[in-house]
Amino acid sequence: MSSALTDLFPHPIVQAPMAGGVSVPQLAAAVCEAGGLGFLAAGYKTADGMYQEIKQLRGLTGRPFGVNLFMPQPEHAESGAVDLYAHQLAGEAAWYETELGDPDSGRDDGYDAKLAVLLDDPVPVVSFHFGVPPREVFDKLHRVGTFTLVTATTAEEARAVERAGADAVIAQGVEAGGHQGTHRDLPENDGAGIGLLSLVAQIREAVRIPVVAAGGIMRGGQIAAALAAGACAAQLGTAFVAAHESGAHPQHKRALTDPLFPRTELTRAFTGRPARALVNRFLREHGRYAPAAYPEVNHLTAPLRKAAAKAEDAQGMAMWAGQGHRMARELPAGRLVEVLAAELAEARTALSAGGGPR
Repeated sequence: MSSALTDLFPHPIVQAPMAGGVSVPQLAAAVCEAGGLGFLAAGYKTADGMYQEIKQLRGLTGRPFGVNLFMPQPEHAESGAVDLYAHQLAGEAAWYETELGDPDSGRDDGYDAKLAVLLDDPVPVVSFHFGVPPREVFDKLHRVGTFTLVTATTAEEARAVERAGADAVIAQGVEAGGHQGTHRDLPENDGAGIGLLSLVAQIREAVRIPVVAAGGIMRGGQIAAALAAGACAAQLGTAFVAAHESGAHPQHKRALTDPLFPRTELTRAFTGRPARALVNRFLREHGRYAPAAYPEVNHLTAPLRKAAAKAEDAQGMAMWAGQGHRMARELPAGRLVEVLAAELAEARTALSAGGGPR
C-alpha cells in the first residue's frame, strides 16, 4: 500500500496544496520535475478554474501530481456572533476603503462540481481537507485510478479516514501553517493540537494505511525523523511558500524571515477556523474576538485581505506559515527539492552510522 503512493515520485517529498493562490501550476510542475509530488489547491476556485489549472499543469509536466479539495462545511455558526464580528471589523473596512464580504456567500466551495471534473478527467492523486468523504466517493475515484488521501489531526480522525476507504492519511501536526484539517471544528478543542512526531506515531499504531507527515518540516533531517517515526513521505507547505515559482504575495515571502514577524499563532481571525499564521496587527487585534464560523468569517474578511495585499500592507494580510518559517529558503522549487533530498540522504547515512540527523 505504501509503495502505491511513493512509487509515483522518486523523493518522499510532497508539496502541500496551499489555497489562496500559492500553489500555482508552475510551482507544482517544478516540484514534480525535481522528483517530488506537486499539488494544486482547488480551494476557493470554481470547478472550471480548477480544471484550467490542471490543464496548465499537464502542459508543464508529464509526471504525477495531486489536487486537493475542501470538504463542504456543516451549518453551525451563530449569525449573531458573525454579525458582532462584522461590527468589530467596520473600522478595518473604513481603513482599507472597502466593503466587508457577504458571510452567506456559500458553504460547499463547489465541491460536487469539482469532484465531477476529477471523475470525468482523472488526475493521479486527490486529497481532502476539513473532513472525510463517504466511501462511495473513494470507490469512484479508485475506479478511475486515482490515489486518495485525507488529512487527520488525531488518531481517531485517522481511523475514520481508513474506515471510509482512503488509500493514505496525512498526519497534520499542530506545527503546520494554514488551516488545521480537523474533521469537526470544535472551539473547546482550540489549543489541543498534537505535535507532528507524536501524531505520526499515534496514527501509525492506529491504522494500517500509509501515513504522510505534515507540519513544520523545513529540512531534510526533519523528513528523516518523520520517516523514522513511521511516515512514508513528508508534506511541506511553508518551505515552498518562499520558492521562486510560488504564487504567494511578495510581502508574504519576505515576512517568513523578517524579524518583524518572529512567531506564528493559531487563529480564527481571518477565516473563522483555526489556522496558523504569522502574528501581525490584524491577528493581534481581532483574533480573540473571532467566532468559530467557517466559511462565514472567511467570506467576511476576504475584501479586507485583498485590499491589504493590494496596499502591500503585511499587517492586514493572512500570511499562513508553519512554526519553522524562519528556516525558509528562497530557492527555485526544483532546487529546493534537490537540497531537501540531499539533506535527507545525509541524515539517513548519519542515522545508519549511529549519529543523529542534521
